[in-house]
Amino acid sequence: MPALVDRLRDAPVSMDSKAFVRMKRGKLIPEGRIDLHGMTMDKAHPALTSFILRAQASGKRLVLVITGKGRDRDEGGPIPVPRGILKHQVPNWLSTPPLAQAVLQISQAHVSHGGAGAYYVYLRRHR
Repeated sequence: MPALVDRLRDAPVSMDSKAFVRMKRGKLIPEGRIDLHGMTMDKAHPALTSFILRAQASGKRLVLVITGKGRDRDEGGPIPVPRGILKHQVPNWLSTPPLAQAVLQISQAHVSHGGAGAYYVYLRRHR
């Protein structure tokens, strides 16, 4: 299975291609942001869901979701724990109901907006 970064990079561009290039270069300014890092999955999922649905309902198009990069775990247990649980979980949450209908594009943020510890989420127009 390809790495998360590769899957996001190779995903087809669903939004306007010029806007996508500007977004990837950090030239589009996010209209909202949510900082999930430090939250548990139980707290982060409902927080993300309500944030995305509220942002779409209020007409926002580009929001920033900050997950953090995750901390290194070196417990060395029998089951490997991936670094950055939220970093890996957020794209899955965004691409499944109820959020999938609101999200047009997910992309790793530009360094100026958090780089590998954040995602741009481009929302569909609210109808």
